[in-house]
Amino acid sequence: MPLFDLPLDQLQRYAPTVHEPVDFDAFWQATLNQTGTGPLLLDVRPVHTGLRLVESWDVTFSGFDGDPIRAWYTCPSQTDNLLPAVVEYVGYGRGRGLPHERLTWPAAGYAHLLMDNRGQGDEYGNGGDTPDPHSSSPGGPGPMTRGILAPEDYYYRRLITDAVRAVEAVRALPGVDPTRVVATGNSQGGGLAIAVAGLVPDLAALITTAPLMCHLQRAIEITDAMPYGEIVRYLAVHREAEDAVRRTLSYVDGVAFARRATAPAHFGVGLRDSVCPPSTAFAAYNQYGAANGRPTPPDQTMHAYPFNHHEGGEAVHVRRQLQWLAALLET
Repeated sequence: MPLFDLPLDQLQRYAPTVHEPVDFDAFWQATLNQTGTGPLLLDVRPVHTGLRLVESWDVTFSGFDGDPIRAWYTCPSQTDNLLPAVVEYVGYGRGRGLPHERLTWPAAGYAHLLMDNRGQGDEYGNGGDTPDPHSSSPGGPGPMTRGILAPEDYYYRRLITDAVRAVEAVRALPGVDPTRVVATGNSQGGGLAIAVAGLVPDLAALITTAPLMCHLQRAIEITDAMPYGEIVRYLAVHREAEDAVRRTLSYVDGVAFARRATAPAHFGVGLRDSVCPPSTAFAAYNQYGAANGRPTPPDQTMHAYPFNHHEGGEAVHVRRQLQWLAALLET
């Protein structure tokens, strides 16, 4: 894929005005208040993985509307001190897979909660275990367009709420220092992590790579790569739904969440990424913390990879994430 988006010098200054509904904050406050009325941890049971240096648990916690959400919780073995925790969100079409698949954060000494994606898990990886009982709202067949005609029905209202509840869940698990919780993810997971940073005021850090769900109005105009292509195809059929769709998307835009964030942040993008175009990530990065009311903006850093697509910096970037977070938390 050749370079197709803005040149890097323009990306570094790209801070567009992104429409926010007047009731954006009220919408999310009401959603989270409605969800947080029942018990949080529904089930926690050990899993025997055959690995000796880490221990894993199968966790079920209460997500949007009290729905049971599955997750893997993994920690270094035989640790007496309370650990900082990394809550990780996975990419579009992927489920939580198997507990031994993602060991970087536990191997680095962190408690690690890997959240399942409700109603996803069938496109790649090793599957998911969380159904979405609310998936019958009008819209297209894929998660990106489920319930897209109204923000109250939209799939990402549910998934973002699950992501916030995952932070609450990890704070209630044994061995976790609740003051040092980090949100991280790549692609869809990166977009969820940004949303969490905007909705959880005492998050310790945000680590996001190639985030989906940022500057959505631009994304659906400059790329038809999946999964944004799902919205493009939907509007190609439902031509009179554009206003309703754009209104719904304005309630889940990562730029709006990023503006409200307070935690230190680490970003990464590939400049040839047509899946999550770099200008959409820079739109969130360049306005990160702008509306949080603090005189000093959060500490933040961006790594751009000029010759990479959606894979970004891969292991090189993970090394940078590990170094950055260790220095930040002094672990």
